[in-house]
Amino acid sequence: MAALTTYTAPLTPAQVTALRQLLDDLGFAFSPKPYTTFFAQKNKLSVAVYEKGPKVLLQGKGIDDFVSFELEPKILREARLGYEEVHSPEMFEPHFGIDESGKGDFFGPLVIAGAYTDREIARKFLENGIQDSKRIGSDAKIHALAKIIRETPGVAFEVILIGPEKYNDLYEKFDNLNSLLGWGHARVIENLLARKPDCPRALSDKFADARVIEKSLFQHGKGIELEQRTKAESDLAVAAASILAREAFIDWLERNGKRSGQTLGRGVSEPIKETARKIVEQSGPEALRKFAKVHFRTAHEIAPMHYAAPPPRREWRKTKS
Repeated sequence: MAALTTYTAPLTPAQVTALRQLLDDLGFAFSPKPYTTFFAQKNKLSVAVYEKGPKVLLQGKGIDDFVSFELEPKILREARLGYEEVHSPEMFEPHFGIDESGKGDFFGPLVIAGAYTDREIARKFLENGIQDSKRIGSDAKIHALAKIIRETPGVAFEVILIGPEKYNDLYEKFDNLNSLLGWGHARVIENLLARKPDCPRALSDKFADARVIEKSLFQHGKGIELEQRTKAESDLAVAAASILAREAFIDWLERNGKRSGQTLGRGVSEPIKETARKIVEQSGPEALRKFAKVHFRTAHEIAPMHYAAPPPRREWRKTKS
């Protein structure tokens, strides 16, 4: 199995205190870092305990030994590393994982991807460090892991990229992001079922009532079990889908940045707004539809006479069945 280069686990307040003492005893050097209770390093191993959670994040070299001989027996009081099949057996059963990229980014497409895994595929993913794309800071690493996913024997995957022009048309049709997401998830599931017709289950992050997806499934997909849960990206199939979706998203930004003559960044920050202003100045407000999701408030801020302000956000509430 390939050596781990990152590891995370939730901690109790008591475990946070015990871990700090352990690191001090082991000769780790402490230094300040934003959003952390403490941050410590020794040799090429760093240990960050984040206030939110709290949780510990290990990065660098020597993680396997530190987790096996220090963190698990002395702090967590349980062995998890190497026991993933014991603690999460459902992750190794045949299923689809679905995830998306670009949902919160003004520029770029909405990409929805899916991956099929079974026991052997999940083991390969685990060995090769497949993890939630949000934990991967390098585009080069995203490309490398996506290549591993595509080349893993037995895997099936599907990527649906909805470019801004099509996205804007669909959003106006659905008038609801959750409905559009449900439609996209359903298309990915249907396409994967054409290759893996016996797959019993599909898992995705919880973004709305699962019936949003159910209503969008064609007859072929009506029999599959749909599961939604928060933090679904901890599942290897969902993590693989998140990487494939992220790769398609960043590739689109790079290609179309050249087309627009601008660097198309991510998110909705002030530099993003400045880029949008330049596009409008050069090509007019209608040009935003080619590169951006114009239902975002950003479009109204940049071209208020052309794009209406979005209505107040409606919170999703579960309806009684």
